[in-house]
Amino acid sequence: MKKVAVIMGSDSDLPIAEKAAEQLRALGIPFTVRVMSAHRTPDEACAFAKAAQEAGYGVLISIAGMAAHLGGVLAANTTLPVIGVPGKSSFEGLDALLATVQMPSGIPVATVAVGGAKNAAILAAEMLALSDAALAEKLHEMRRTMADEVRAKDARICAQFEN
Repeated sequence: MKKVAVIMGSDSDLPIAEKAAEQLRALGIPFTVRVMSAHRTPDEACAFAKAAQEAGYGVLISIAGMAAHLGGVLAANTTLPVIGVPGKSSFEGLDALLATVQMPSGIPVATVAVGGAKNAAILAAEMLALSDAALAEKLHEMRRTMADEVRAKDARICAQFEN
């Protein structure tokens, strides 16, 4: 199975990265978590992205706040899918969201909600599941479980307010 790299621009993004790690672990997807800055360690970030496919990665998740250029730097140096998770910063994450989503034509970065690392992990899993039937089945089971949980909540609420 291909691995997922979760790359933070700063260790202050660790609480967000932990949500991605938790979801990847639950799905049995091998992953690594790294700190690489688009601005303070650009050579390392570029080198990692360039070598990622050969190193067995299938998707890169980028977590960055403020200027949030990390996703774009990674995407510019690989053809692997890059998923950007904007971090909450000085403008409640709007600055990071705009920096992540506004990529130039030809260098896409898929973008999830501000702080949406769990969804980034699920999106990475969906990408990997295109060539992994066992992972696809885990995702289907996760969806069935979520649906069952909603049905149970509906039944409780319905019974509580039934006349």
